[in-house]
Amino acid sequence: MSGQDGTGRVSVITGGALGIGGATTRRLARDGDTVVLVDIDDEAAQQAADEIRSDGGTAHVIVGDVTVETTLDAIADTVSDLGRVDVLVNNVGDWRPASKSFLHSKPEQWQRLYELNLKHVLTVTHRLLPTMVEQGHGVIVNNSTVEAFRGNPGHAPYTAYNAGVSAFTKSLAVEVGQHGIRVNAIAPDLADTQQTPAEAMLRGRDPELLRTWLPLGRFGHVDDYAGVIAFLASDEARFITGHTVPVDGGTLAASGWYAKVNRKGWTNMPDHA
Repeated sequence: MSGQDGTGRVSVITGGALGIGGATTRRLARDGDTVVLVDIDDEAAQQAADEIRSDGGTAHVIVGDVTVETTLDAIADTVSDLGRVDVLVNNVGDWRPASKSFLHSKPEQWQRLYELNLKHVLTVTHRLLPTMVEQGHGVIVNNSTVEAFRGNPGHAPYTAYNAGVSAFTKSLAVEVGQHGIRVNAIAPDLADTQQTPAEAMLRGRDPELLRTWLPLGRFGHVDDYAGVIAFLASDEARFITGHTVPVDGGTLAASGWYAKVNRKGWTNMPDHA
C-alpha cells in the first residue's frame, strides 16, 4: 500500500507485538507499510520486528507504556523522523486489574483501566493528529470491544471506558473528516490471544459446545481482527468513517440466544440448551 502521494505508508500500532496488535503489525508490514511497533514487552516487540524484517518489511520499535509521557514523546519523535504518519491503530486495552464486582472494586483500579482503555487513545491520537491534518489525510482505527454494547458484570469500568472509545471514534470522525482523515473502530469478542487464550475461555468445557454459543462456531483468530483493521485502513474503506465494526463471530447479533445442543432450534436460556 502507499500513501496518497504515492510513497509508502507509515503505520503506528500500539500494543503491536502480540495478539490482535501483533497480527495487525505483521499484516500492515506485509502490505508494504513501514510499521512503528509500540509495546511494553521488549522481547516480544523485538521478536515481531525481527520477523517483519526477515520477511523484507520495515519496522521501528518503541518499547514503553503508552500511558507514560516519555513513550508518547518517543512515538512523536519517530513519526517526526519518518516525516509522516498515514495510519494509527490504537490497539492497547485490558480488562485487568479486575474485581469480582463493581462493589468490590477500588478507585485505583478504575484509574488504571481508564489509562489503558480510553486515555491513551486520546493522548496518542492528540499527538499524531496534527501531522495527519498537515498532510491532509490519515486513518485512525481504535480497538473497542463488544462489551461496550452489552452488559458485562464484573467489568463495569472496563465497558464504560470502551464505550467511550466508540463515542470518541464517532465524534472525532465528524470533526476531522474535513481534513481527509477517517476514524473507525473494531469491537472484538472472544479473541484467542495470549491475553485471552481459548483454553482459559473454555475452562474445561467441551469445545464442541462452541457451535451453541457462537453463531460462527469458533473463537476468533488474531488474523480475523487484523484483516478488518487492514480493510478499514485501506482505500477500499475510503467512504467509511465514524463506525465501530463488531468482529465477534455473531455474538452481539445473537444477544444471548444459543443454539440447542440437539440442533433443534434456539434458546435464550443456556441451561435449557
